[in-house]
Amino acid sequence: MALTVQNFIKLANFYNQMTMMMSAICVQKGGIATENYAGRFFAADTLEFVYEYGRRLLDAKKQSVPDDVAAVIEKFRVQYERVKEMVTPTQKPIYEMTLEEFERAMNI
Repeated sequence: MALTVQNFIKLANFYNQMTMMMSAICVQKGGIATENYAGRFFAADTLEFVYEYGRRLLDAKKQSVPDDVAAVIEKFRVQYERVKEMVTPTQKPIYEMTLEEFERAMNI
């Protein structure tokens, strides 16, 4: 996936829609706290991926990233700092793996 502002916006929209759906599920399940929801680990992994994508986008193309997108990346950084202890531990972060390493890790 090429580092582009449009791709970051798509990923950010996905993450925001996913968190909205998780909140709705928590309400439907009797009002459980989101920190007790089983999907919180997936959400933390997703947030890590989206934030890292945005960080790399800023590193690579800082001049072409609009201020509002940079502000969203910063917002995701703050959110990620609060949940980074919940991300799935790996020897190598998934966003740094080659396709072959990913397939091996996923046993594909």
